[in-house]
Amino acid sequence: MASRGSFYFVPLLLLLILLLASPPSTAALDSSKTGSSDAGNATAAAAARLRPGKELLKYKRIRALLKKLNKPSLKTIKSPDDDIIDCVPSHLQPAFDHPKLKGQKILDPPERPKNYNFTITGSGNGRGGEVVVQAWHATGEACPEGTVPIRRTMEKDLLRASSLRRYGRKPARRGVRRDSTSSGHEHAAGYVNSELYYGAKASVNVWSPRIGDPYEFSLSQIWVISGSFGNDLNTIEAGWQVSPELYGDTNPRFFTYWTTDAYQETGCYNHNCRGFVQTTNKIAIGAAITPESVYNGRQFDITLMLWKDPKHGHWWLELGSGLVVGYWPSYLFTHLARHASMVQFGGEVVNTRPSGSHTATQMGSGHFPSEGFDRAAYFRNLQVVDWDNNLIPAASLKLLADHPGCYDIQGGSNSYWGSYFYYGGPGRNVKCP
Repeated sequence: MASRGSFYFVPLLLLLILLLASPPSTAALDSSKTGSSDAGNATAAAAARLRPGKELLKYKRIRALLKKLNKPSLKTIKSPDDDIIDCVPSHLQPAFDHPKLKGQKILDPPERPKNYNFTITGSGNGRGGEVVVQAWHATGEACPEGTVPIRRTMEKDLLRASSLRRYGRKPARRGVRRDSTSSGHEHAAGYVNSELYYGAKASVNVWSPRIGDPYEFSLSQIWVISGSFGNDLNTIEAGWQVSPELYGDTNPRFFTYWTTDAYQETGCYNHNCRGFVQTTNKIAIGAAITPESVYNGRQFDITLMLWKDPKHGHWWLELGSGLVVGYWPSYLFTHLARHASMVQFGGEVVNTRPSGSHTATQMGSGHFPSEGFDRAAYFRNLQVVDWDNNLIPAASLKLLADHPGCYDIQGGSNSYWGSYFYYGGPGRNVKCP
């Protein structure tokens, strides 16, 4: 007859075996469908369970944000630069989280502005104006019709962000003025502000400027602006950008942005909030542009056009020759729901003054405009859309450089490029301490 001790020992042994053999919990296995192939998610989930309060809360916020940003996809494409492109059904893209888009259909592109086909397209010597594609196109794969390619947000993107609450937004700025640098944003740009504007178009060459600090960026873009330069500022922006914090590398990437309150609480980059409605299955906003311009070598530029649909009032975006990317619904805006009061073309950098001196973050090619073609960054064929939906040259263009010793601008006009300017610079140098 078994002793009392062995009677208790056997069930305890069985219990131990069952515990060791039991599968991990569903939560531990769940890598969150929002970032399903993000290696290390399961490990991070297990680690998070061992972390105290603040770490666990941050982990939960990250998982919630990934679920919000990353939508179910019909196909996934792995880009050579390690981006993951999700082919998301058009009606499931983030913009359709907005209550005003619930149950709505994506709109067809409106008519282009008049004189659209008469834009000057020459580069001066036949080396500019090349077709620019994105890195993920090198796979030879494409997103199916009825889907839109969206760059997947990964857990590492959120861990890299300086603020989860403001992820995917520009730093908040108060008392914004076009010529203000108190916020650390510096510009070299051309602008017009003497009329009412309903769009803009230009070509800009693509570079990969050096970034001096991981929380700085360098971009080149078109701004369509309305409202005062106080807290009611409305902007729509599109161009190329290098931002290690946002993208995790130094590749130039096609991007969009919008705000209705001077970058305070509304708006975002790309698809990081419910705003921009994408209509094409050929371009991923936030994906890398390739190839880049080469100093003393071949120049590659992209053509951007923003215009307001005269019938419905939405703001549309075109990239390259005839590729409509999508639109910002007019209900997102206050002042821009009617028209723009300023159009701006040019470069912008963030200067955090690392080590107490001016940043070494470059703008454009990193060279001053005086070096000219093949060496300096440029905008060419500067045009605006007038009240009658005519695409016309940008008249009375004003040039502004906040810190010309750091980043400068020089303009001109000719029969090849229409109205144009060279811009940019190296940042910190003997004239920019």
